[in-house]
Amino acid sequence: MALPTPGSTAGATTDQLLVEANGSTRTLILNRPKQLNSLSSTMIKELLRYFTAYEKDDGVKLLIVKGKGRGFCAGGDVAAGVQSIYNGLEMGCRFLQKSVFVKLHNCTYIKPQVSLLTGIVMGGGAGLSLHGRFRVATDKTVFAMPETALGLFPDTGASYFLSRLPGFYGEYIALTGARLDGVEMLACGLATHFVQSNRLLLLEESLEMVDASNTFAVCGVVDQFAEQPALKENSSLKRMELINKCFSKRTVEEIISALEQVASNLVDGWLAATIQSLKKASPTSLKITLRSIREGRTQTVGECLRQEYRMVCHVVRGDFRRDFFEGCRAILVDKDQNPKWMPPRLEQVHEKAVEQYFSKISDPEWEDLNLPIRHSHGRNIESKL
Repeated sequence: MALPTPGSTAGATTDQLLVEANGSTRTLILNRPKQLNSLSSTMIKELLRYFTAYEKDDGVKLLIVKGKGRGFCAGGDVAAGVQSIYNGLEMGCRFLQKSVFVKLHNCTYIKPQVSLLTGIVMGGGAGLSLHGRFRVATDKTVFAMPETALGLFPDTGASYFLSRLPGFYGEYIALTGARLDGVEMLACGLATHFVQSNRLLLLEESLEMVDASNTFAVCGVVDQFAEQPALKENSSLKRMELINKCFSKRTVEEIISALEQVASNLVDGWLAATIQSLKKASPTSLKITLRSIREGRTQTVGECLRQEYRMVCHVVRGDFRRDFFEGCRAILVDKDQNPKWMPPRLEQVHEKAVEQYFSKISDPEWEDLNLPIRHSHGRNIESKL
């Protein structure tokens, strides 16, 4: 498919990614609405191609990314990803690498990017948007990183953006898979703006008329539509004292113990749900997730992306445990919602087992990630691991 020429107003399309050109603005529309726009290998390849081409095109000044239907993006297409692994190590390696490079472009993109986060934003959908300059949440936004329930861990640069949330809120989000609404995303810093969903079309039209070469002008337009709504009374952000007290503990076992101690003296639905989520998740995933978030606090974006790549390679290859495949079976295939984790208890996941997931892949058919040097937003993503 040919890229739209500068100034063209005609839409271009693949089946899974729509492209609209209006003046110097390009809008990329994720187009798998029945799958809540989960990212397939085709979408990842096309996104990378467009990101690269538009960055070099002087006729393109602004990039808007959104999803078609009721979701922005529910994450990566897990079933397709697993199938690519089964089709061969090299294919699986390329699939994962292209996914990382999309996030790399997103967090270092030179030109303004506005992500319209209405509907479901999970997993890879967060990685596609939350590293960008403008992240617009709405009254219909639902955000989560539910990977530990699937035997995986939050990747796509999550160890960078979650570790930089207030207090220990990132640990809470990563370990429990808790859902946030658009107001909570704004309040904790995951979103830069909040706009009512019924005003998004007007926002897009206004952005198409602005001098997009001026980042401050783009910000000014979004600011005109933005609101500062109040948090709901039951928001987890109103429990930050408790979250910091419990999720600051050194180990997952200590976190659960601290929560249970509070729950023993207090009948609280939020506490019960939080403890249940932790006890239902993969013990191995919980432990590597906690370490990933803690290490992410002192790492660059590039270091986080490279480390997460190594970790997810070990997980999907089944080098040490098979929890990811068991999670896929229980939740996505058989849907019995009863995964049999191995080992089944936290105390059986030893530190040496956790350490393995952070090691370099020692397989010539599964090469390590070689990130190009990119500079943007005052950040250097180059890493040397």
